[in-house]
Amino acid sequence: MTLRSRHPASVTVIAAPFRLPGYSDPRARSPSATSTTLALRADHPPARTTRSLGAGLPAEWTRPGEQRRVYSRERPSAGREWQPKGEPERVDVHDFPTDAIGKAIPYGVYDVAAVHGFVNVGVDHDTPKFAVTSIESWWHHVGAARYPDAHEIFITADAGGSNSYRARAWKYELQGLADKLGLSFRVSHLPPGTSKWNKIEHRLFSFISINWRGRPLRTYETIVETIGHTTHRGGLVVHAQLDDGSYPLGQKVSPKDFRALNIERDDFCGDWNYTIRPRTR
Repeated sequence: MTLRSRHPASVTVIAAPFRLPGYSDPRARSPSATSTTLALRADHPPARTTRSLGAGLPAEWTRPGEQRRVYSRERPSAGREWQPKGEPERVDVHDFPTDAIGKAIPYGVYDVAAVHGFVNVGVDHDTPKFAVTSIESWWHHVGAARYPDAHEIFITADAGGSNSYRARAWKYELQGLADKLGLSFRVSHLPPGTSKWNKIEHRLFSFISINWRGRPLRTYETIVETIGHTTHRGGLVVHAQLDDGSYPLGQKVSPKDFRALNIERDDFCGDWNYTIRPRTR
């Protein structure tokens, strides 16, 4: 097909300006069932949180935080802090990963009812075992004393990362913790692209980022101390600790071990919402 100017053009090119019958813009379509399902998935964790709080059960929102490099020299961090005029704290202009002497990997647990944050700062890798170990540390240091009668813990996690809904190792390690503590873990995952709706992001980690105040992070002790002193007007209290354990990558869970897990899947999106109960001995 050709235009009046004799330039060749295909029917798909002229369909848009002339709105030919039988052609449409694939981007201009009505909301699909998939988008509706994603919206329902995103609404599910807050609703479950409300029900857990109403029953007096702990409701924890979890996720790994932004990793930080540790430098022996004066490297700037996020945030800013005013210094006396003429007495600035000098830092290097550039930040090269090869100059780092280590990395800090924070994994946070935010208690919605208590407005309390717990951050386990690892030094190795962000793995499912590290994520579950962080939850266990929260329970031993804070949760057990705060919820002595709890028989179930509700956890909201992102869809990816060390606590991914796809990760067999995440569910395997959580099953081990359920067996060890005798507690059930009810889990809901947020859909992809909605991690900004995770309460821990804007109620804990955002204030931690502000509290860095641009100061150089020369030691792990500085990182843990800075996180632990984070607060806001709403009364946020944060407990931080250093975890120097080893968490190697590549953990595999055999089909046999995975089938042995005591998982109860919800009727609604069972891969994303499920309960892991202790196995009877």
